[in-house]
Amino acid sequence: MRVGLVGYGTGGKHFHAPFIQAADGLELVGVVARSEEKRLEVRADLPGVPIYPSLSALLAVGVDAVTITTPPTTRRGLVLEAIAAGVHVVADKPFAPDAAGGRELAAAAERAGVVLNVYHNRRRDADLVTLASVVSGGRLGELWRVHSLMDLDDPRTMETGPTGGLLRDVGSHLLDQMLWLLGPVASVYATLDYTDRFGDRIDCGFVVTLTHESGVVSTVSSSKLNHTATREFRAYGSDGSYVASGTDVQAQALFAGRRPLDDPAAWGFDEPEFWGTLSTDAGSEVIPSRQGNYADFYTEFARAVRGEGPQPVPASEGVRTLEVLDAAFESARTNAVVTL
Repeated sequence: MRVGLVGYGTGGKHFHAPFIQAADGLELVGVVARSEEKRLEVRADLPGVPIYPSLSALLAVGVDAVTITTPPTTRRGLVLEAIAAGVHVVADKPFAPDAAGGRELAAAAERAGVVLNVYHNRRRDADLVTLASVVSGGRLGELWRVHSLMDLDDPRTMETGPTGGLLRDVGSHLLDQMLWLLGPVASVYATLDYTDRFGDRIDCGFVVTLTHESGVVSTVSSSKLNHTATREFRAYGSDGSYVASGTDVQAQALFAGRRPLDDPAAWGFDEPEFWGTLSTDAGSEVIPSRQGNYADFYTEFARAVRGEGPQPVPASEGVRTLEVLDAAFESARTNAVVTL
């Protein structure tokens, strides 16, 4: 499947191009990059891959699918342009500013008969996949609650503007992880921290509590401005607890210059010192890390386009996450529980 990449910022450079190249059944055949700085980066990172000045120019040479990883303000128009051309699409998260916008894009893709998926790649984080194995294996008994904390000491990456803020950025990942792990949400309660230090008043920290239809409660929280960096999962059930203080292992490897193609069998495992601990009446047991690999998203996407398997994150699931995001903003505004 011939895939084009639209945008070569941090997302395109680190979280898409390496995994498109590492996935089965795909070929990266072009990158849309406008600035000379980004064009130089593409030439250095992806020698031989053609560079195009616009999505229209890329579509003119013929591709089967495109990944749209431009800033949120430009994403809608580009997704609709690709859909209108009959091309399958992977859209970065959040793939629309709200659920209504997501439904618009999903409906357009359905009318055109193309596959539209949302790049919720963090369903394939090693620490989440390991937690999911503990939960699905019944090791905790009746699951009561799950806590997810991701604090980042990284103010330079705060996204500003009307579609910015931390809840839409990190929050969309953390909320999607809980929806994937625990199923649909019945109600949402959220509190947000705000700052105007970047010129716009944006949310820079959050705590969101979800009551799932199953009765399980999950809490997700994050900050970027509090000079702390922590990644932790805690899960509590009738038979015990599971606690894992992991690392963002794939991102750290990418920023260090490593790529999933370098050693696929060893890619995406947390080091033993970050493995989680399961505690029950039988005692404590260290649970080895499962492998996480964002390339699996693209392998599954290619299979889905060929009609050989399910879509990794169909647009309908992206809309579901946006509905929870919308409810979190409404809850924070009104200081009330919002029922979905």
